[in-house]
Amino acid sequence: MKALFITLSLLLLHTASAAEKPNIIVFYTDDHGYADLGIRGVEKDVKTPHIDALARSGVIAKHGYSTAPQCVPSRGGLMVGKFQGRFNLDNNGSALDGFNKETTIATRLKRAGYVTAQFGKWHLGPTSEITKHGFTHAYSQHGQQKFTANITVDGKDQPMSEMKPELYHVDGCTRAAAAIVTRYKEQPFFLYVALRAPHTPLDAPQSYKDRFPGPMPERRRAALGMLAAVDEGVGLITDTLKQHGLTEKTLIFLIGDNGAPLKIHKTDSPLDGDAGGWDGSLNTPLNGEKGMLSEGGMHVPFLIAWPGTIPGGQTYEHAVSALDVAATAAALAEVSVKPGDLDGVNLLPYLKGENTRPPHEALMWRWMAQSAIREGNWKLLRGGEREYLYDLSTDLEEKHSLASQHPEIATRLRGKLTAWCAELNPPGLALGPMAPVWNDYFDFYLEGKPAPKPEAKADQPDTKATRGWLARGGSLVNQNGVLVLTPDKAGKGTFITHSQIKLPAPATAKIVFKTAASGQGAIAWRMDGDKDFLPANRVPFEVKAGGEWQTQEVAIPAKGRVIHVRVHLPPGAAEFRTLDFKPAN
Repeated sequence: MKALFITLSLLLLHTASAAEKPNIIVFYTDDHGYADLGIRGVEKDVKTPHIDALARSGVIAKHGYSTAPQCVPSRGGLMVGKFQGRFNLDNNGSALDGFNKETTIATRLKRAGYVTAQFGKWHLGPTSEITKHGFTHAYSQHGQQKFTANITVDGKDQPMSEMKPELYHVDGCTRAAAAIVTRYKEQPFFLYVALRAPHTPLDAPQSYKDRFPGPMPERRRAALGMLAAVDEGVGLITDTLKQHGLTEKTLIFLIGDNGAPLKIHKTDSPLDGDAGGWDGSLNTPLNGEKGMLSEGGMHVPFLIAWPGTIPGGQTYEHAVSALDVAATAAALAEVSVKPGDLDGVNLLPYLKGENTRPPHEALMWRWMAQSAIREGNWKLLRGGEREYLYDLSTDLEEKHSLASQHPEIATRLRGKLTAWCAELNPPGLALGPMAPVWNDYFDFYLEGKPAPKPEAKADQPDTKATRGWLARGGSLVNQNGVLVLTPDKAGKGTFITHSQIKLPAPATAKIVFKTAASGQGAIAWRMDGDKDFLPANRVPFEVKAGGEWQTQEVAIPAKGRVIHVRVHLPPGAAEFRTLDFKPAN
């Protein structure tokens, strides 16, 4: 009886202790540019009243950073709380083996007695496996297609299964999140609300777009409509907290995963089939865009609010990182963390004014061929062999490199960055050469060179005849069921491409073709979220001369969804009888 009494007492103490822990909510937006918060006052067409109210109740992090200028690695870093290069998750094409071995903040909080729930875009493996990464509940709607969930939009349990969308994806996720707040109002909860907005496809309902009348690019209107849906969702959840007396018991972060993709030209192309274009968001006044370690690529919207604990109305001047979310949450939940398990810092003492020093001595990044370090107001940025030094206190727009004026500062920062990159997996300041698109970006944004011309589209009005295939550097026509490729110039290499596909991976390709040339051909592909065709996403094959039909079957060892493919052959004319791309299963 005495033992039972002790057991019950310990259980009651644990329950009481868990109930006293604060709730934690992380809103994570997608390709959301620095300028697109109404409270910033940068762009006058933005309307985010609920997010602005959240900002006024807490802190605007003036220098808040993502961990990467791309979706997958930034989400991996956020979830683990460790720089993703430490577990080999460097880009959207990286294998997830390292991430799968790490402990997420959801797992840590669940062990500490929290109810954990994920909503929206996951992008870190199969959505059916979200619960294996510490989440009690999952509602992974990130578009208007089927998605995986183990709760309904009203927060009721169901077996993990595919669901058809009942609502617009942003609205569905935030309604489900609000329902979970109500369901668990007596328990501590951690909600990860990762809204796929304003990332392409720009699918805002007309009712949201109608809030932004007047002349403007249609892509801009669509992005503002998607952000209006995000704002409504933030308002719904914060109102639900207020109804249950949870406002002062809940710490909220709102962070962007990376900067907006502008594609330099901000082309207002049609919204139908718009994957890979400008998403309508803006990074003003920052320089650069998604896919760069310039400020425009990973200096993002970043808000923190906890009324009654963190003084409101603040603009915090020191640099902070999305890695700090996990460290802050672990400290609040009193989770024991081994040294080296987390790279972030508990921000609470800094935001409450108890510690006036900068939270970080330096922030560092490495993404593909780029690396960067920010120490105080100095920032060293590298892209391949290029190197730039900026004083962000006077040049946040990164227009004037001071590398030649202050070589000693550049040398010191390079030494720190090199030492840190040596700790990563794999080590090194860069993982390969600069891709042509990145060189174009650096030329335009950082060196002031003329913008490259937009990629020319071949004059092929009848794409139905070519089944959506287009030629680059030549023409493609359908002759009696055979696609005939003719280069623009004799002897110049060309290729064919298809950019309107949604191919689950892994996949296979079978092509039957004829060419008089011999040499090397290749199948290349771009994954959903990739800015460019990565060197790793290419499978070569040998082409024989002779002008006879030949067949190549190629395995595409991708993970995720393939959205764009290219078929390369040796220079010269070619004919294609079969172009068959399909899932491996």
